[in-house]
Amino acid sequence: MGSRVITAVPDSRPFGATVAARWQYYRRILPAYLGSGRSQLTFWHETPEISAGIGNIAQMPGERLGVYYMRFREKADYAGALDDDGIPMLDYRGAIGPRYNPIAIAQWGLGNFNLLCETTDQIRLRRARKAADWLVANLEQNGHGLWVWHHHFDWEYRSTLKAPWYSGLAQGQGVSLLLRAHAQTGIGKYREAAEQAFISLRTPISEGGVLLDDQRNLWIEEYIVDPPTHILNGFMWALWGVFDFWIASGDVSAKQIFDRGVATLLHNLPNYDTGYWSLYEQPGTRLKMLASPFYHRLHIVQLHVMAALTANARFAEVAERWEGYARRRANRVHAVVGKSVFKLLHY
Repeated sequence: MGSRVITAVPDSRPFGATVAARWQYYRRILPAYLGSGRSQLTFWHETPEISAGIGNIAQMPGERLGVYYMRFREKADYAGALDDDGIPMLDYRGAIGPRYNPIAIAQWGLGNFNLLCETTDQIRLRRARKAADWLVANLEQNGHGLWVWHHHFDWEYRSTLKAPWYSGLAQGQGVSLLLRAHAQTGIGKYREAAEQAFISLRTPISEGGVLLDDQRNLWIEEYIVDPPTHILNGFMWALWGVFDFWIASGDVSAKQIFDRGVATLLHNLPNYDTGYWSLYEQPGTRLKMLASPFYHRLHIVQLHVMAALTANARFAEVAERWEGYARRRANRVHAVVGKSVFKLLHY
């Protein structure tokens, strides 16, 4: 069964949400935010950190990929539920419960790869390989015959994403880990799976991929919905996977996609800037979806990485302006309230 583009149908209720669906959402999300114990948020909400040394990055095609651009140090030592093979399973609470998430598994592997580079600890190598092996084993064909990592659970986002669904973010970060696993071990299956997964990153959504080309802009969409929402953090993370594929393979199409994605970011960053905070996405609603304090910090770190990868100072300038926003308590409070109101109205 292939994934599908989810269309948001106008309705008297925001994004067509039913009372029952909203109750299921709150039943799941409130214990995650307010309850005790570990949830999926325990994994996602680590302190964003740039990896040491990437400020001087100047890689060219054919060079061996080094550390991933963010440390994922806390994610590497995730203390939540693991399956019998030691693979993280995130507890989404409510009706979803513990699930594999390919994005989380890729980030767990990348965090351990980074620590392997720092320490040569073989435990880190085993964990990074476990994650890479899981990605190889769970690469599946979608309805268009492209190889993707499916999420096998429904997810509340505008109209609910029905399983199985796939994500440009998962494709980008899966490629980033597999290419590093191949560089570290020389095992061909990692390179082959990365090449299969990359095809979705150069294929339009209409043909089963994750690219959206609106003539002026080229986006990689984290969630495949119509109309698109252009989630900022997912777009940047996915672009790093494209960059890594260019470095590892010299593929000209990867460089072209990366360059167009960079141009899209530069052109559209003002649309994510409210003058006091950053936006999480461009949902097409009258009320804008502000980033949470965590995602605002993540945006800042990602922009500094983009500055390092592109040598374009404008990314750093925006990051510094957004850092200034975060230093003001009134802005932080405004962001939390605004984000909460958006969730109440549209989820």
